[in-house]
Amino acid sequence: MRIDVATLFPEMCERVMSESIIGRARRRGHIEFCAHQIRDYTLNRQKQVDDYPYGGGHGMIMQAQPIYDCCQDVIRQVEQAGHARPHVVFLTAAGQPWNEEHCKRLATYDSLLLVCGHYEGIDERVIEALADEEISIGDYVLTGGELAALVVADSVFRLCPGVLSSPEGYEEESYYSGLLEYPQYSRPEEWNGRSVPPVLLSGHHENIAKWRKEQALERTRSRRPDLYREYQKKVNGENS
Repeated sequence: MRIDVATLFPEMCERVMSESIIGRARRRGHIEFCAHQIRDYTLNRQKQVDDYPYGGGHGMIMQAQPIYDCCQDVIRQVEQAGHARPHVVFLTAAGQPWNEEHCKRLATYDSLLLVCGHYEGIDERVIEALADEEISIGDYVLTGGELAALVVADSVFRLCPGVLSSPEGYEEESYYSGLLEYPQYSRPEEWNGRSVPPVLLSGHHENIAKWRKEQALERTRSRRPDLYREYQKKVNGENS
């Protein structure tokens, strides 16, 4: 899978996506990532990418032309490299809330192009012209779309073959099945007067699996009743 990012801060994106598990997967050729500087597509010497909003208001708006030309060139590069035309995602406050279901869906694409906003927003016309969808990672505002794009890229990449050692690495984690993950413990058996639950020391795999499922259900019910209700609907075959 390949993910491209159109951004004003490509070095920031490259640095993050070159570290840890994702960085190792890139070096091994399991995934591809590339960040592109939107300023390289401006038509003036000042490399200006923003201007005042029509109708007045605070701050500056990212202009349509540099973003459009950058994305069109990225699409051309991706297709020339043998990938399908990328699915274009704009990271905006007005986008769909990001969750694991969207993550699994985007992981089925051969390539993605994530577009990062900045300043007070993006000229709506370029979103209308290019976006296949808009995504928001939460009900809060960031100084730019780079962190949001990195969240999306990381969460999608980790579902790709070869990134984690096995599918169990993500299938048993929070949200993938619709539940929060069960509590985890490591050595020593006792720490600061707190002991590991005896069932985890029993070696009885069926009992351990049962305990973990019960813990996941109870943790989801108490901490995320919204997720628990949706999970119950799926289990009972009800429509949302």
